[in-house]
Amino acid sequence: MKRLLDAALAIGVFASIGACASSDDANGVGGGPQGSDGDVAIHASSPARRWRHDAGASDAATHDAGSAPDANASDSSAHDASSPDASSPDASSPDASSPDSGGTSGGGLFTQPQPWTTRVDGIAKSTQSDTIIQALAAAGGWGTGSFQMDMSIEVLSADSQTPMRAFTPTSDFYSPDCDNVPFPVPPGGALEGETGYACTQDGDCHLLVVHGPSQKLYEMWRANITGGTFYGGCTAVWDLTKVYPANLRGDGCTSADAGGFPITAMLATADEVAAGDVPHALRFILPNARIRHDTYVHPGSHTTSATSGGTNMPPYGVRFRLRADYPLSSLPNQAARTLAIALQRYGMFLADGGNVPLTVRSDRSTQHTWASLGIDARSLGAITASDFEVVNLGATYSINDCTRNP
Repeated sequence: MKRLLDAALAIGVFASIGACASSDDANGVGGGPQGSDGDVAIHASSPARRWRHDAGASDAATHDAGSAPDANASDSSAHDASSPDASSPDASSPDASSPDSGGTSGGGLFTQPQPWTTRVDGIAKSTQSDTIIQALAAAGGWGTGSFQMDMSIEVLSADSQTPMRAFTPTSDFYSPDCDNVPFPVPPGGALEGETGYACTQDGDCHLLVVHGPSQKLYEMWRANITGGTFYGGCTAVWDLTKVYPANLRGDGCTSADAGGFPITAMLATADEVAAGDVPHALRFILPNARIRHDTYVHPGSHTTSATSGGTNMPPYGVRFRLRADYPLSSLPNQAARTLAIALQRYGMFLADGGNVPLTVRSDRSTQHTWASLGIDARSLGAITASDFEVVNLGATYSINDCTRNP
């Protein structure tokens, strides 16, 4: 769970009660350019910045990476062809707005369409899909062997009465990736893997809070409130009304997740599953050795030097989609099938390094519980890496310094 932020570390926390057990977020962003197959965008920069998530490893989410960029990769979002650091797009990836892409939708946590709310069940797989999936399977597939779920991430909600507290940045806070702003701290809440706001287990200790009045999502990595002092690692504040560009908060910028994503947005909840629809992509992680070294693709915006996978391994930001012909009837119940259907429609993004592959939100504050739906950590355990395919594989990047978007 413990992660050393390579260049800019930011760990996001979902605003409600989420599911993300312990995770080895030892991700480090490699400071130097990492060319692969000639299509990796290279931005040489200070290597000292990229060491996030290099060190810790936990049984819930050990971070590793390894994969090679697709020479003909294309981004699910429009890619700026004028960028000298972008590789050529893959013709197999249509624009998200095209009819056969499945379309986009707003609503949910973010009010505007985002990459994770874009359906991808109607597009062709990437030309590099077979190579990447075979390489991952040969390396052992998921970090835990089977497709297990981490159900421990807490997600809190804040209102106008919730105290906004300043925090003391720790060595896990990086500029300009991280936001040093007052953070909402709901009474009676808890960090990921803890019973309160003290980080006693030396884990990721994500603090995830959705602030309703401002329509913002606050996510902090390595939060710790002890002795009356609020300490915080990398913090990312997300505007829930904004349409984010292809590179989210900016190329080279981390977030509460090593890959630069908002954690909360990709956590399936028990209430969504009970309603029979999970309308967004999910979040998955792999061991650092199975993530392509020092490489990411959009909508990811960050990688780490801890990744050590070869050029055929999946890069940060890659989108996996469960095969359309996967035998849903083989899953234990309808709730498990609902999760699998979301993986067929929206897929899942590689967002962090660790062992337990799939992350869902804790049911501590939801109306329904996972147990009431017949779901436990192993309900999707039969799904293998070979049951997925890669879609919308964009241009590859290896950028060391964060350049924040407005």
